[in-house]
Amino acid sequence: MIGTVFRTVDVPVEDRFEYWRQVMSLAIAPSEMSSDYAADFRAEQRLLELGPVRVWPTRIRPTRFQRNARLVRQSDPEEYHLSLVLGGGMGFDHVGRADTYGPHDLWLSDTSRPYDVQPYGMRPSAGQDIPFITGVGVDFSKALLPLPPARVRELLGRRLSGREGTGALLTGFLTGLDRQSDFLQPSDAPRLGMVLVDLLAAWFAHLLEAESALSAETQRRVTVTRIRAFIRQRLHDPELRPPVIAAAHHISLSYLHRLFQEEGSGETVAAWIRAQRLEGARRDLANPALYTTPVHTIAARWGIPRASDFTRAFRTAYGISPTEYRFQALFEGE
Repeated sequence: MIGTVFRTVDVPVEDRFEYWRQVMSLAIAPSEMSSDYAADFRAEQRLLELGPVRVWPTRIRPTRFQRNARLVRQSDPEEYHLSLVLGGGMGFDHVGRADTYGPHDLWLSDTSRPYDVQPYGMRPSAGQDIPFITGVGVDFSKALLPLPPARVRELLGRRLSGREGTGALLTGFLTGLDRQSDFLQPSDAPRLGMVLVDLLAAWFAHLLEAESALSAETQRRVTVTRIRAFIRQRLHDPELRPPVIAAAHHISLSYLHRLFQEEGSGETVAAWIRAQRLEGARRDLANPALYTTPVHTIAARWGIPRASDFTRAFRTAYGISPTEYRFQALFEGE
């Protein structure tokens, strides 16, 4: 497991808002906070330290954050902050730009400049539960971006979309980090941090039409990340093979194989696809909600339609048959 979890319910009610103010000051640059729900504040955050990058999935009652010129003078970590909204609405005012943000919108801010973030359209109607805002924050040093600060400034305070292209790939990566954090190891953190930096750099360069500013290494790593995301979305397709993947990304088959050899552990493309399918099937076999689903059906859902092929590959990978694994996971683990 990676990451530290902070929850306001773990402290007395009267201390919760101040506790959260301190948590947020550590996660990002200090700011003034206010909330209509401060009397019984509810929020939780998982802080993932990925080498040079901090990622923090958060669920929080509507809160306003203001970072003024005085706070900038007092403390400036010289970082960029990226916010991804997953649920709820926020308004953001920064460098003379003001806009509203909903699910799958992102914004970029500079800790060296004041900003004002506040809930938007979040007041509950009579009888409704108090809503939560959900999202993911990312903080990283300005020095990590291979782009001139003057160009990055063009992105500050703009509403950016996480619905298509590299923006969607970045959104999927950030939400995947949260879902998989219990299974990741501390040794994974630095590598994941550099993958994230590469994704950010590639996305910003694309938005600014400045791809030529990226190093060949960064462009290569982003290409591999994009290809792996493409594969994960199509693991159910038994026809997913290296030639199909290469054609979809307008690269040669030999270059596809070379990318995987250089950016991975020497694993072939086909071996990586097989490992992802087996891992997905393994998770489903351990899921109590799928206990009545036949093993061969689960295998077919992950792109392995021949039951004998699946059983043989599963036993090779895990040293046990799929049926035996399911029994152990569902019954011996109780």
